[in-house]
Amino acid sequence: MARRQARRAGGGPRWLPWLGLALLPLAVPPAAAPAACPSACYCVATPELVQCRYERLEEPPRELPAAVQNLSIAGSNLSVLSRASFAARPLRDLRLLRLRHDNIHTIEDMALQGLPALRTLDLSHNPLLSVAAGAFAGAPLLRTLQLNQALLAAPLEGQLALALRNLSLRRLELAGNALQALPAALLPPGLEELDLRNNSLQRLAAAELRSLDAPELRGLRLSLASNPLSCDCGLRPFLAWLRGGAANRVLDARSLRCAGPAALRGTALLRLRPEALACARGDGGEPAELETASYVFFGIVLALIGVVFLMVLYLNRRGIKRWLHNLREACRDQMEGYHYRYEQDADPRCAGTPGL
Repeated sequence: MARRQARRAGGGPRWLPWLGLALLPLAVPPAAAPAACPSACYCVATPELVQCRYERLEEPPRELPAAVQNLSIAGSNLSVLSRASFAARPLRDLRLLRLRHDNIHTIEDMALQGLPALRTLDLSHNPLLSVAAGAFAGAPLLRTLQLNQALLAAPLEGQLALALRNLSLRRLELAGNALQALPAALLPPGLEELDLRNNSLQRLAAAELRSLDAPELRGLRLSLASNPLSCDCGLRPFLAWLRGGAANRVLDARSLRCAGPAALRGTALLRLRPEALACARGDGGEPAELETASYVFFGIVLALIGVVFLMVLYLNRRGIKRWLHNLREACRDQMEGYHYRYEQDADPRCAGTPGL
């Protein structure tokens, strides 16, 4: 009896500890909920990735998670990247931005404002028509710019040169833009990789090769596959440059093939020697360059002959004047003789009498 009374006095109900555990979550404040994912996109928490595909967006979604690091928008109708595209809700951790197939034709000043950590920007497959001089000024850490098949709608080399002048790019992709020459104006100092695959390059001229050998571009490596290289004498400087120790600067040098002439089509470029590359022949059977040089030389000779003739006329102008005067007097005497004989023949008094 005494033991039962002591148990009642020393201990409460057994369910009290469990009640305390059940009420504990109510006493702890809830953690902040992650930002909602835009309805037109899907989000992956790790790494912070947001992809919006083929939703016909007209501007980047504003309800993006603040911690997003990779953002991809494809198949939309963004049209214009303006200053307010990302400035309204800055994405301070965004490292990679892909805007492919989004019908972007205009990039305004400070279009990347609000993206201070951006390092890679992909604008491929957009019909760019206008790029402002300060288009990329809001992304000082930008190191990779992808413009594959984005320069087909208009010539933008001058505009892009101004937009890239203050950037420290390390990789520039310009594949599939039908370029016919090396875009030297788009190569900022310190550029390390340049992708020129699938363009319309037939050769790299000597002046272009000298620009690649400039001190600020000594570390630049090129990709040139799928270009219609013309293996004639115009390609000799480029082939000599490759075989002279620059083959390691062309990442796909071993895969370069001749697109013409027909006899060399499909031949690996590095298997040829510069002196073996013949010039294209003209209609007359002579090399085209030799024929052009012959015409130029012939024109110069004719010009010199003309100059000498004019100098002779000028130095002998007095003798020529006397000669012309004498010629005129001689012609006049001759004409007067003809005129006198005509008058004599026409005078009836001088006509002969008929015979008896």
